[in-house]
Amino acid sequence: MGWVADARLVAATTKAGGFGFLAGASIPPGRVEAEILAVKAATDGPFGVNFHMFQPNASEVIEAVLRQRVRAVSYGRGPDASTIRRFKDAGIVCMPTVGAVKHAVKAVELGADLVTVQGGEGGGHTGAVPTTLLLPQVLDAVTVPVVAAGGFYDGRGLAAALAWGAVGVAMGTRFLMTTESPVAPRTLECYLAARDPTLIRVTTAVDGLPQRFVENAEIRRLEGLGAVARLAASVRHALVWGRGAGLTTRQMAALAWRSMTADGSGFAATVMAPNLPRLVERGLVDGDVEGGLMPSGQVAALIDRLESVETLVARIVAEAGARLDAVAGRTVPATPAEAPR
Repeated sequence: MGWVADARLVAATTKAGGFGFLAGASIPPGRVEAEILAVKAATDGPFGVNFHMFQPNASEVIEAVLRQRVRAVSYGRGPDASTIRRFKDAGIVCMPTVGAVKHAVKAVELGADLVTVQGGEGGGHTGAVPTTLLLPQVLDAVTVPVVAAGGFYDGRGLAAALAWGAVGVAMGTRFLMTTESPVAPRTLECYLAARDPTLIRVTTAVDGLPQRFVENAEIRRLEGLGAVARLAASVRHALVWGRGAGLTTRQMAALAWRSMTADGSGFAATVMAPNLPRLVERGLVDGDVEGGLMPSGQVAALIDRLESVETLVARIVAEAGARLDAVAGRTVPATPAEAPR
């Protein structure tokens, strides 16, 4: 939810009864604590911060979270066991997002208090296993609470996740498509117009890893580039991104090395990674729907309007309650002969 889950959207989510996560990965260096304080100024409810260890200001995020006693952290790649222990010692809930059973098991071994499981329907970086298969697998593999993600947008989905055994759902695309979303109006119009789920698809052309986006001209252009041209584009984006983050060339090289060696993502994924932040920012912030990128879950094709976060959360809760009540009110015949006529 980089460039989407800002202080306003997080505060609105928490005030509505949800649990918002501030997108720490896209907050510029030097601004992290100010954004956390902005959420605190808007609501006294709990919220979390999402980040990864390979952003230039990861240490800034960690220290700000600890100082401000944020309620929870969410992460994907990293942090290590010692960093997780620092969070836990401070009473901060550790809630990584995973896309495979083995990653869920490893996260719990490192100290995760609960895990968010994202199936292949989800937006951005995603795996190949759909939520309907991945969620029960993870529920059987770990003993910590599990939150379901990937393909959820209404109360029926929440009821289904609870029936599987999850403790709740996490939704990105649905909250991106709200009236409090900071996404550029032109880009929001493009999300609303994306009515075909098959055109919200996965590609590896951006940074070498599978990611789901709304198909547009930039996706098709990247997929048509040769390896050399794609590398050259990535270097250009890296220089723009690194300089904007205040990094020297040496610091950028060190960051790339840490990224490549920490989790086996590989050389290709590391050198192509700078394509992602600049192109996503161009799509979400600048409103360039053809030259930027629009991360999205497939559920965007099922969402036909923008709602306020308050209205959205209230509707989802009401729908889920109605579905659960309907299921609880049914009786299952003991034998076919006893079935009502």
